[in-house]
Amino acid sequence: MTNAMWMRGVEWLAAAAADPRTCKWEWDHGEGVALLEAGRFWDVLSVPEPLGLLALDLLWRPAPGAPGPTLVDTAAERVGFFLPPDPSGGWVGAGLRYATRGSWVAVPPPYRPARSLEWLVPPDGTGALHRPGMLEEALREANGTLAVLAPMCGR
Repeated sequence: MTNAMWMRGVEWLAAAAADPRTCKWEWDHGEGVALLEAGRFWDVLSVPEPLGLLALDLLWRPAPGAPGPTLVDTAAERVGFFLPPDPSGGWVGAGLRYATRGSWVAVPPPYRPARSLEWLVPPDGTGALHRPGMLEEALREANGTLAVLAPMCGR
């Protein structure tokens, strides 16, 4: 990403904060993590790390360009996919967590990791998000692959 893209990503992500200026200060001078409310510009679907990493790999294949913003929490072993806001939050499945209005998400700045949080695909500032249909298809395929591999791995 170019410096201009990083800056657009910072501005776009910080706009979800109650106070964008304080958010950016925290990223640069505080713990490096800001709590941002989901549901206004984006929602986050969090899935177990093996499922999320495989689904993200599948999302790189069919579409030209990068998938939407994707965050990994290595301590919690979860991957978060940023999606368009959907107050109905119709995502159902074992291990899925859906953050929408009223939920808070810890995020590092787009330009570096903080603690156990790191962007696998940082926001580029354009507002591009994962497309729910494509993400659902990738998660189904990844889940099927993991189900086949689990007996072979002794799980």
